[in-house]
Amino acid sequence: MSRSRRRHPIRGICISSSERWDKKAWHHRFRTRERQVLARASPEALEAHFPVLEREVSNVWAMEKDGHFYLSLKDQTASAEWSAEREGQNPHERAALKKRLMHKWMGK
Repeated sequence: MSRSRRRHPIRGICISSSERWDKKAWHHRFRTRERQVLARASPEALEAHFPVLEREVSNVWAMEKDGHFYLSLKDQTASAEWSAEREGQNPHERAALKKRLMHKWMGK
């Protein structure tokens, strides 16, 4: 997997790299709410039962990553060069920083 490449350079807008904990909390709320509804329902009402709607227990706009953006290879290269110029002390270190950033951004 170390040589795998990202096919589409699309990234999340916010700092978070994953929505794992948001999804975990959302599913927990969903299962709890569904369990409560089923426990309160009578046997006759179970046939007419509708599952809990996703929007009742979650809000996608309140999660860590709000959306996505496309960063072309040209823009990635320019950002890596800018960051390397800012952080690097000498030309060799700047080249290594730029290479490391490009590898990080293009990796999965």
